[in-house]
Amino acid sequence: MELNNLVIIFTITLLIVVLTMIFVYVIFLQKKTTLLIQQKEKDMRFEKELTTSQIEIKEQTLNYIGQELHDDLGQKLSVVRLRQNQLISKINTAEKEELTELSELLGECIQDIRNLSKTLITEQVIHFGLMESLEREVLKIKKLRLLDIEIISQKHDIDISPKHGLILFRIIQESINNILKHSRAKKVEIKIDETPSILSIMISDNGKGFDTTTENDGSGLKNMQLRAKIIQADFSISSQLEKGTQTTIIYHKN
Repeated sequence: MELNNLVIIFTITLLIVVLTMIFVYVIFLQKKTTLLIQQKEKDMRFEKELTTSQIEIKEQTLNYIGQELHDDLGQKLSVVRLRQNQLISKINTAEKEELTELSELLGECIQDIRNLSKTLITEQVIHFGLMESLEREVLKIKKLRLLDIEIISQKHDIDISPKHGLILFRIIQESINNILKHSRAKKVEIKIDETPSILSIMISDNGKGFDTTTENDGSGLKNMQLRAKIIQADFSISSQLEKGTQTTIIYHKN
């Protein structure tokens, strides 16, 4: 009888020890998981802050360049044109017509610099909003006859925060710059669709295309990916050789 009691006591004690060990192990796993999650969240916050800082630095640089173009170079060229016109008024020779043409060309250059400076200055983009800024960018490209480019959208105004609108504008601007530099495209379409929860932007060209599995390390592409990441937008590029490229940005409003 006593032996049976001892066996029962031993069994119960062993069971308690095993259950205690299991309980301690479960608690340990929970704490470890919690610590890992906290570390992951910390790393993600740091990465987001780093990305935000990089974007802010780039915007400050663009602001500085835009301001310098407007205040320094633009002003100097305006003075040159004014002085040139004063000299032209004193000339009565056949060269006067040629000099007048040069003055008009210089005037166009000054206007182009002013337009470019407005595009680069962040406050201008925020002031005009995403759609008007895009329309101005497209109009500038059309005037230069660089591309047959158009915006396809039923929207004239998009419900989006100014800062996020600015980042989307920079992504589209970078995409267009890449097309101008590399694609040899003749036609570009920027298609914009909006629902209450999603803003979809597709930039398509009929250029030479590229192999996305090998040519994906360019700084322009990384800039677009970084900017999309900071506003938690989905970003993708699809391309085929000799069939053009399509860049897609899906911005989630909620």
